[in-house]
Amino acid sequence: MLSSVIQHRVVTIKCDYSATLLKMEVLKEADIFLLQNLSEYKEEVANNSKFAELLSSGVDIFVNDSFSQSHKILASTVGVARFCSACIAGFHFEESLCQLQKVARTNKRPYVAIIGGGNLYDKAAALHFLVSRCDGLVFVGMMSFQIMHALGLSVPSYLVEPGAYKAALDIIQIARDRNIPILYPMDFWCMNEHLPEKMNIFPSHHILDGWLPVDLGPRSLDELNSSLVKCKKILWIGPVKFKFSGQCSDGASKLTQALNELRKRNCDITVVGNMACKAMVMESKSVLVNDMIENASVLWEFFKGRRLPGVMALDRAYPFEIDWKSAYSNPTQPLVVDIGSGSGLFLLGMARRRKDLNFLGLEINTKLVRRCMDSVHQYGIQNGYFIVTNATTTFRSIVSSYPGELVLVSIQCPNPDFNNPEHRWRMLKSSLIKAVVDLLALDGKVFLQSDIKAVALRMKELFLKNGKGKLNLWNDQYHATMNLNEWLEENPFGVMSDWEQHVISRGDPMYRLMLSKSSGIE
Repeated sequence: MLSSVIQHRVVTIKCDYSATLLKMEVLKEADIFLLQNLSEYKEEVANNSKFAELLSSGVDIFVNDSFSQSHKILASTVGVARFCSACIAGFHFEESLCQLQKVARTNKRPYVAIIGGGNLYDKAAALHFLVSRCDGLVFVGMMSFQIMHALGLSVPSYLVEPGAYKAALDIIQIARDRNIPILYPMDFWCMNEHLPEKMNIFPSHHILDGWLPVDLGPRSLDELNSSLVKCKKILWIGPVKFKFSGQCSDGASKLTQALNELRKRNCDITVVGNMACKAMVMESKSVLVNDMIENASVLWEFFKGRRLPGVMALDRAYPFEIDWKSAYSNPTQPLVVDIGSGSGLFLLGMARRRKDLNFLGLEINTKLVRRCMDSVHQYGIQNGYFIVTNATTTFRSIVSSYPGELVLVSIQCPNPDFNNPEHRWRMLKSSLIKAVVDLLALDGKVFLQSDIKAVALRMKELFLKNGKGKLNLWNDQYHATMNLNEWLEENPFGVMSDWEQHVISRGDPMYRLMLSKSSGIE
């Protein structure tokens, strides 16, 4: 069917085939092949490098349109990015990402989050995010019992989540400090565990033994409606579902009716999670796709402050919103960026020497960045800043928003992948190099060094190859005489990184070179 529509031969491979089917001769004859249920492959879930390379065989451009899997590290979404020259987001992926960012903004108030589902302890960091930004939280699922328990109300022991008490108390305290309400159900429809067909309504704090909550009661729904009536923005995340209820409850249906009425009054509403989205679609055919995020796990991970692996694997990850005025006392000064800044010794030393420049460290290790920022605050450094990120995917997004010129980029002693001989020197992607070249000011410099000669040579080759003809080896008469086969004898800045100091102290050589950007030939 698909083959006839697009006029290209399409081959489908099902999950019950061995991964070796990808090597079959039939694939060489296909224009497109579809892989069904890749999650069934253990190599997929383990982000196996060989499997990812096999998936990307013959692929130059990788387009990821599976946003629902972006919180996972998979061979088909993260692993393949290592082997493709360009990795970009599909239209649906990009729309979903914009929706995710929209949910985090508090541009309309009052902004209330309706929270269903369970596992409060696991989602505590995300709930901290919500309670610190929203104007109220309304719990409509299993997490409501943990809030009630922390408030000292009577909750049956079988509804209490182990380990969640302290996390619930913290959330309640943040709400009190901000003077915002936290609401929980006032009553429940309950069924008798011995007579499932028998239903009764109980106050939330007085559920009798032998009765199991299955849905929100009438008082709960009335209070929910009244608490939402003045809202300008609402986030509904997770199902209105309890331990003993079915797939969809009457409470969910009533909630969707209320939200649809609010939507007609220009209330900004976002629905998250498969069950919540299905309930919304069943109730109203007018719901726009970009008002819904089907996989709630993605949103929970995002609210926890974690970078989504599927997004970070793309050449242009979601934009960083940097407040440059807060980062630097003078954000228009020329910028120096150290990619893989490590312990920050080089940048911190440079920042003290050159007050006329701003220095930015990009480092993937969170602990190292925290230490660097502690030093920035401790010593009152006003021209130094560090960001936790994978610069390979975010360099362009971060640096392009800087109001001044980019005059220097340094990459010092990157760690080669010794565990994989086939990819030992694959530390730089062409997308990163092209971003550096595009953003670097005319006559701007790129400083590269390593204590491993092969690594330094590889970096030089990649920059010259992908530099669009704009990068040339730099010749500084004061520090070295350089040609294509020689290295800078000394560090041209007089400030060394911690690893450089270690290498020099043991008497080993450093292989350094500097590249300069010219207008080049387009």
